[in-house]
Amino acid sequence: MGKKPIVIGVAGGSGSGKTSVTKAICDRFQDHSILMIEQDYYYKDQSELPLEERLKTNYDHPLAFDNDLLIDHIKELLNYNPIEKPVYDYKIHTRSDEVIHVEPKDVIILEGILVLEDERLRNLMDIKLYVDTDSDIRILRRMLRDIKERGRTIESVIDQYVAVVRPMHNQFVEPTKRYADLIIPEGGQNHVAIDLMVTKIQTILEQNLIL
Repeated sequence: MGKKPIVIGVAGGSGSGKTSVTKAICDRFQDHSILMIEQDYYYKDQSELPLEERLKTNYDHPLAFDNDLLIDHIKELLNYNPIEKPVYDYKIHTRSDEVIHVEPKDVIILEGILVLEDERLRNLMDIKLYVDTDSDIRILRRMLRDIKERGRTIESVIDQYVAVVRPMHNQFVEPTKRYADLIIPEGGQNHVAIDLMVTKIQTILEQNLIL
């Protein structure tokens, strides 16, 4: 059996610290071949829908994602083939005409709120992580991000959290915790968990070099 990339899934609720965990791992492999694929880039193309319909999109629901394309792209990367990663434009609520050329690497980190929800995606992963952070911390992080980066008001963030984010988290995101090989409390601040992951990745990479 030939060498193949390692695929690591990093899931968790909005504002849980998934990106911090992913970046902390990537920072430890600066000299190594590591790649991050964000599930957020794979929201479905909605160009055939009128804007009024696109505005109603529930971005926290599994059906919002084009997992078929994501799975195809992961399989291409597993065969060391490059991909053209889509770009999602939140201003027009559909996929942009732009794409990002991505070269294959030895470690692929797949990060997103629902990367553990689809069994087909889970089956492509060597390691599955769930970043588990208290809901009060997550809502505060989301509020700061949305106000600062997306120009949202406090009221609109709270309304969206209560109406959509919280129920979708409870229904779809939280249950995927049971699929995780490792649950990481407190996200990127959990240095012990980060160290364990880095050691595990290094071990697998060394084994691949021997094969």
